Amino acid sequence: MAKRVAADPAIARPGGDASRRRASRSSDYAWGLMPSHAPPHSGSVSPDPSTRPAAISVEDVSKSFRLGAEPARTLKDRLLTFGQHNGQLVDALSQVGFQVRQGECFGILGHNGSGKSTLLKIMAGTIRPTDGRVRVRGRLAALLELGAGFHPDLTGRENVYLNASILGFEREQVDQIFDDIVTFAELEDFVDLQVKFYSSGMTARLGFAVATNLEPDVLLVDEVLAVGDEAFQAKCMERVHRFRAMGRTLVIVSHGPERIKELCDRALVLERGRMLHVGDVDEAVEVYRAALYDLSHRSGPGRAALPPTGVTEDLDEGVAPVTLLSGRVVDAQAELPFGPGETVRIVIRYRLVEPVPFRIRLALRSQDNAVMLNRSTTDVLARPLPDQPGDYELTFTIDDLPLLDGIYRFAFVAETPDATHVWDRIIPPEGEFVVRGPDPAFGRVNVDMTAELTPLGSPPGPPVVEAAVSS
Repeated sequence: MAKRVAADPAIARPGGDASRRRASRSSDYAWGLMPSHAPPHSGSVSPDPSTRPAAISVEDVSKSFRLGAEPARTLKDRLLTFGQHNGQLVDALSQVGFQVRQGECFGILGHNGSGKSTLLKIMAGTIRPTDGRVRVRGRLAALLELGAGFHPDLTGRENVYLNASILGFEREQVDQIFDDIVTFAELEDFVDLQVKFYSSGMTARLGFAVATNLEPDVLLVDEVLAVGDEAFQAKCMERVHRFRAMGRTLVIVSHGPERIKELCDRALVLERGRMLHVGDVDEAVEVYRAALYDLSHRSGPGRAALPPTGVTEDLDEGVAPVTLLSGRVVDAQAELPFGPGETVRIVIRYRLVEPVPFRIRLALRSQDNAVMLNRSTTDVLARPLPDQPGDYELTFTIDDLPLLDGIYRFAFVAETPDATHVWDRIIPPEGEFVVRGPDPAFGRVNVDMTAELTPLGSPPGPPVVEAAVSS
């Protein structure tokens, strides 16, 4: 169990005013973590990452939880159950170790249940590790989950001052930035309302505004950058980029590898509480996607990475006139994954019981549920499907696959031509495929482009300055 260690006076910070001393006490260590004795942030960062001091050091951290154990509610219960260990012991983290350098943006990737949030809470000091220790250099703020750190019975205004005081700020310091916090969170009309009446978006916006306006040395963010509308997300991203430009340290947990590639210098990949990779962000995304693809093809309770497979929905009572029997992606080279630009064939088998007008639509979604394709037989064939009852096989062909790296899955729908009625829908496991190019790629689609350069002449020379000379 990690223990709190007293500060070494030989390396303690130099003294200062009361507000400086309070801030240093709050920033030296979090709950149950080792003190860092970090000097105040200088605002300058070495251009060579290897020469920068470590802002966060995670040293062989492990965390175990006991599931199903009935907590002791009285002293009698404690005495009767003393020394007994009920419930299953589950390892959420196992010997995780890495460093985040000062001024670095560090990403953490992993599927649901991999231990990302547990690791971030240990780094923030809200829970203690079972083994190992974490050192944090400088003042730390964390956006762990919706409403974390806010008291629901206090107003937004009161929670701003409460959070700032926890970080070691005096009231006079918060007064100077309070209006900026409220304006950024877009809560001018609701700042004096109790937080328990806030929507989830309002709460998340206020949390992000408080954490970033207080400008801590280290900011931990757990899946909150996607809150709010598009305009607010753009403001959040601008704030994150400014935060990085100031030389602050940022740790981001996300399910979206594209966001990690956009923001982070390095990344960690977790799988069942163990490290799969730590280092280059492009390699981390490849490891994450490979692990997710492997996970989606393993059996086991509660471990589906994508929507449940083999699900067929009869949306009408009785026997539907059209039934989708199967759908699959055919690999012409008999190997996975596909590469951008390759040919992909999708084969659907269906049964028509009675003659009704209908069409078959296929929808392609990415791992984060974004719709990449939505086409039907009406669009592709430009004619209705035959209405003679029987079994049929329908093949769609994509000659030049325009997708970049990722995991994708088809869903197939049998519906009326005007899309007002659905007869059947399936999301088969055989409709899933992986795309991986020879080089790391950023984005979703591969677009052929050409470029043409036209010289516009030599740049003008320096302006001629005419001066009057008097004798």
